[in-house]
Amino acid sequence: MATIDLRLSLALAAGRLAGMLSRWLKVGGGTTLPGVVAARVDGQVLGKLTANLSRGTILVTGTNGKTTTSRILATILKETGWKTVHNRAGANLLSGLTTALLRQSGLGGHPHAEWGLFEVDEAVIPSLVETVSPKAVIITNLFRDQLDRYGEIDYIAGVWRKALKSLPASSTVVLNIDDPAVASLAEGLEARVIGYGVDAPNDHLSHLDHTADSKNCPLCGAELSYTSIQYAHLGSYACLTGHFKRPEPDIAITSISQHGLDSTEIALQGPFGKKQWRIGLPGLYNSYNMLAAVAGAVAVDVPIESIDSAVGELQAAFGRFERIQVENRTLCVVLIKNPVGFTEVMRTILAEKGTLNLAIFINDNLADGTDVSWLWDADIEGLAGRGVHVLVGGTRASDMAVRLKYAGVPLEGIEQVESVKQGIDQGLAQIPEGETLYALPTYTA
Repeated sequence: MATIDLRLSLALAAGRLAGMLSRWLKVGGGTTLPGVVAARVDGQVLGKLTANLSRGTILVTGTNGKTTTSRILATILKETGWKTVHNRAGANLLSGLTTALLRQSGLGGHPHAEWGLFEVDEAVIPSLVETVSPKAVIITNLFRDQLDRYGEIDYIAGVWRKALKSLPASSTVVLNIDDPAVASLAEGLEARVIGYGVDAPNDHLSHLDHTADSKNCPLCGAELSYTSIQYAHLGSYACLTGHFKRPEPDIAITSISQHGLDSTEIALQGPFGKKQWRIGLPGLYNSYNMLAAVAGAVAVDVPIESIDSAVGELQAAFGRFERIQVENRTLCVVLIKNPVGFTEVMRTILAEKGTLNLAIFINDNLADGTDVSWLWDADIEGLAGRGVHVLVGGTRASDMAVRLKYAGVPLEGIEQVESVKQGIDQGLAQIPEGETLYALPTYTA
């Protein structure tokens, strides 16, 4: 007869009750509080639950793209028929992961799933690697983001490196080798490494721009020389002293064709041979997200047939080029949170023809990052001369308005609103039928 872990059962019961009360009292969505309460009752609840997943745990982290990457991978895993518990709501701290697990577990502590797939905040990777012994860790990229919380990228890279070195040979680390800081994490690992990158030509960039963070060799500090650049500091590079260069990718995108904001056509090459897919996600960065998810699927032995089947079902994650029809108009919601992300979002939107209707909402709450100086590092100068109308709101609306002025947007094209709701309602009312309002909010907005 199986032994019952009474403390674990009490933790799960308490967590579920906390979630019910949170939703009933309308004090939250119940995505984190249940995990907090459960961990107070049993400090080992997360480790115990993940240990009962029959296939194991997959962690996805990085500055940008982890939500979309994990959403794509969840769709792929579903196509295999494997049941997966996934923190789909985006609560990516330990409490959020615990909440996702307890919602899909019996009181005995056995999850109703085979895989645990978790988007993970960059800062908690060390404690998670130690707690859950992941089958695979996927790292998308490393950019400056919320320096008040995370510190400089060298610090985060060091934290990741130490954590990954503790993984055994039975684990797999999936790395974006176009990012020098991420590629360097492969050095000295016992775990298997799968590298992915983009080998498609990019005619838009001929030199590193000011959003690039990794301009020097992560091993010796010498300058990196780039033969091709995708965006920011992602590309093909080599250290001038010969200590380090971009590895050959195990899985690569060999061509990319953008079809506006509707879709992207990509050709890939990997251990599965050659593939060509049309995905319903715009932007070069979403091609990277797709590539990361495919590499993660290969890492856990997903059949290529399941990946093929999943491609046609891909949808934008919450707030990541998410489209919402409002009567005869379209609201397109795109999260912005750091210089590189904002720059690439603008580059994608600016490729659209005609007048652009924007509503930008900047908050400086803890989850957004209290330092909004990153607005000045984003390249939004392309808005000048485009006949744009921009509504600005949020706690730092004035900062955004000043940034737009210095980007060359005429003052008559900038309008400040009192709230997010007012901005959305007003923005949609002002545009003709059939047009799109692009809403660019930070996290809490």
